[in-house]
Amino acid sequence: MKRYPIAFKLTFFILSCAFVIVAAIVAYNFTASRGIILSQAEENSRLLVTGTAERIDSVLSGVQKVAENIAFSLEDATLSRKEILDLNRRVLANNPEIYGMAIAFEPYFLERDKLYFAPYYFRSGGRIGFTMLGDAHYRYFYMDWYQIPKELGQSVWTEPYFDEGGGGVIMATYAVPFYRTVEGRSVFAGVVTADISLEWLQKMVGSIRLFDTGYAFLLSRHGTFITHPDDNLVMNQTVFSLAEERGSEELRQLGKRMLSGEPTFAPVGKVIDGKESYMFSQGLKYGGWSIGIVFPKEEMLAGVYSLSKSMIIIGVIGFVLLVLVTVGIARRITLPLRELSGSAREIASGNLDLMLPEIRANDEVGDLADSFRYMKNSLKDFIRDLTSTTAAKERIESELRIAREIQMGILPKLFPAFPDRKEFEVFASIEPAKEVGGDLYDFFFVDEKHFCFLVGDVSGKGVPAAFFMAVTKTLLKVVAERGLDPGEILTKVNADLASENESCMFVTLFLAIMNIETGETRYANAGHNPPIYLPCGGKPEWIPPLGEPVAGIMDTMVYTTKTMTLRPGDIVFIYTDGVTEAMDPEKTLFSEDRLLGLLTKDDEPFAPKLVKDVAAAIKEFARGAEQSDDITMLAMQFMGQCKK
Repeated sequence: MKRYPIAFKLTFFILSCAFVIVAAIVAYNFTASRGIILSQAEENSRLLVTGTAERIDSVLSGVQKVAENIAFSLEDATLSRKEILDLNRRVLANNPEIYGMAIAFEPYFLERDKLYFAPYYFRSGGRIGFTMLGDAHYRYFYMDWYQIPKELGQSVWTEPYFDEGGGGVIMATYAVPFYRTVEGRSVFAGVVTADISLEWLQKMVGSIRLFDTGYAFLLSRHGTFITHPDDNLVMNQTVFSLAEERGSEELRQLGKRMLSGEPTFAPVGKVIDGKESYMFSQGLKYGGWSIGIVFPKEEMLAGVYSLSKSMIIIGVIGFVLLVLVTVGIARRITLPLRELSGSAREIASGNLDLMLPEIRANDEVGDLADSFRYMKNSLKDFIRDLTSTTAAKERIESELRIAREIQMGILPKLFPAFPDRKEFEVFASIEPAKEVGGDLYDFFFVDEKHFCFLVGDVSGKGVPAAFFMAVTKTLLKVVAERGLDPGEILTKVNADLASENESCMFVTLFLAIMNIETGETRYANAGHNPPIYLPCGGKPEWIPPLGEPVAGIMDTMVYTTKTMTLRPGDIVFIYTDGVTEAMDPEKTLFSEDRLLGLLTKDDEPFAPKLVKDVAAAIKEFARGAEQSDDITMLAMQFMGQCKK
């Protein structure tokens, strides 16, 4: 790992915190300012659009009322041709917002011999002009402004159009159908139209400005551009045809939102002018039109960007000054530490006579210097004591190794133990938990026909348990060679162990003597784990415990002897509690059930293989966990032909 000086770390962390704080301030300022500007832009655009919409709606509302009043008057069938013409002209003269008005009757309705009757008054050069609509080139009753209200039976605003043959300008028409009663029923008689020129509308919308290049535009009910700074779009494109042309689904969705008429303020990206923009749109109350105002994001946030740049510049200058100040302070603070660090390396290399630098600072650095002086003197004393302690420890460890070798040497460990004897097979193993342990096993001939085998477990661990185990093993062999029963042997050994046993140590023992010719086995148990009997061709089973206590506590205890007969191939498996109480890293016990299950799986058990298989299973189960107790096992197998 790369080494970094304290001065560098101190400087780095202080400057990192300062940088984060400055960055957070700039980011917060930008975010907050941006939010304020967005809110103001939304409010300004809303006021502009709402005010413009109200002005347009007021004009359209007046036009509608005029047209509807004329239509109502024309339902009077007594009006003469002259009165109709005079009404038309007079209304137009009194309503300057209307460009032209027509009263178009159904063919042959007003005059039975006239196909056309549609007087049209319009403004031209400051005067009111007149023309009678209808000829072979202008069949007005096929026009949209005539057909739509006729078919729908209601008043409508037409899409903007250029009225060639009529007004001769770009206009929008409000058409109102009127009816007369003929033979008792209401009959469609014609349409009253009020035209508005879009020039004033284009000027009004075109005069709207927001920021430097923000502009407004107007869409008809079907999305046709009525006004727009780009003249190529006006009356030539709809917002949807433009979206198709550009392949922009975003522009198509924007058009749908506008035509819904709901007031909307939202970022529109680059779908309109190729640069990031915001737009506020709102539907008009009349005509089904929508007005929108677009302004570039860059212009809207220009002030925020400028303020943020200024803050960044100020922050950078302040940061540089902070770097210089921090580096100077950090170097001054850490200079004594660097001197102490060099001295520490000298001390670590073994130079305990080094003169430490004089540091008179009345702070933590001064305390550290005093601690170094104390440490140097303490190290001298510690090394002197450690040398003595190490020598003593090595002496003890050497003695423990010798003790382990002696302990292992008194246990039989050469297998096969009796290669010339075919009547039985015996195999044992021991794995102490420490350098020396308290478990023991032994096997030997009492006479030519009787073979003694045993397993024991002394309480405690270490050297005391090892000495007690050696005494127990010696007593067992001496007493067993007298030809006594197993119960008598344990009774005698218990009395000897309990005598003057001030340490109150004890031992569990299972001892058995087998007649190697007949398989008859006599055994006694002093508080030891019940061994397992593995009959040849049968399932393993526990040898029932006798319920008698451990040896070495009460010198008056008398142990009993039990007898069982082994058939050829049968095995007696004896073990200490280190087998069943072995633990894995999760502190789970190996357990008696697991041991019995393992022995059950062996179809053709053989004493040496049986012990090795159990040892391997315990090692695999423990998975490297520390051994907590001695592990000792002995398998005694009576040999002969196995009859299943």
